[in-house]
Amino acid sequence: MSVLQNKIDFMVLISARGANVNGDPLNGNRPRTDYNGFGEMSDVCIKRKIRNRMQDLGHQVFVQSEDRCDDGCGSLKERAEKLIGKAGKNQSSEEYAEKACNTWLDVRSFGQVFAFSGSEKKGEGVSIGVRGPVSIHQAVSISPVEIRSLQITKSVNGTPSEKRSSDTMGMKHFVRFGLYLIKGAINVQLAEKTGFSEDDADILKECLRTLFCNDASSARPEGSMEVEKVYWFRHSCKDGQYSSAKVHRSLQVTLKEDSKLPESVEDYDIRLVPLEGLEAEVIDGV
Repeated sequence: MSVLQNKIDFMVLISARGANVNGDPLNGNRPRTDYNGFGEMSDVCIKRKIRNRMQDLGHQVFVQSEDRCDDGCGSLKERAEKLIGKAGKNQSSEEYAEKACNTWLDVRSFGQVFAFSGSEKKGEGVSIGVRGPVSIHQAVSISPVEIRSLQITKSVNGTPSEKRSSDTMGMKHFVRFGLYLIKGAINVQLAEKTGFSEDDADILKECLRTLFCNDASSARPEGSMEVEKVYWFRHSCKDGQYSSAKVHRSLQVTLKEDSKLPESVEDYDIRLVPLEGLEAEVIDGV
């Protein structure tokens, strides 16, 4: 596998219909919004979905969710020690980081802090940081989103000793419709350090294209979240012909009618401002 040689920028347009895109536990698990009503999806949430897709595609992932654990390890520490051992007398921090990058795709993509390595004795722990080449912004909706809430009723008690009535009320929140934009980039200098390869970049592209496959839940029913388009920019050099900010601004998405509440992606004008010498690969989502 050849290490990545050209800087990459990317954007992903995703739509949500009747879905809780990313619930906020500090706000009753309502979909995240800013003070102006624009929907938000945290970068942590996006990376979780990418990691899930990496696993689905058959690649080893270090940060696994409990319901997707595929190696029998109950913690990050257990997984690290089982597969690459401990940092300390037997291997240096550099060797440890190299093993981690070679073993797990998400580590050489996003980086990782290994703060549980080394001896168990007090004061002898080792903290090893790996900076990953793939950076992802939090996603923000193009327009303010309308959040709707439904009152739901629990029809049965969970345990025999539960005191509450079986018809206890609850709430379910979802975005009526929202078009969100994910922005990201891949840094070549950091890719050289972690060994992130051209093949890894292609895997990431496929993960973004299929981001919501196997992601359905009661909060996000099948078909309620969709990748509309992936915009993939491969520069001609390591540092890039343009800054990531300029590339990200080249995608312009505006409402066709400002007074109309958007109901689908067709309510938006979507266009790419040409950048001389840099063309986007535009890919339909799944």
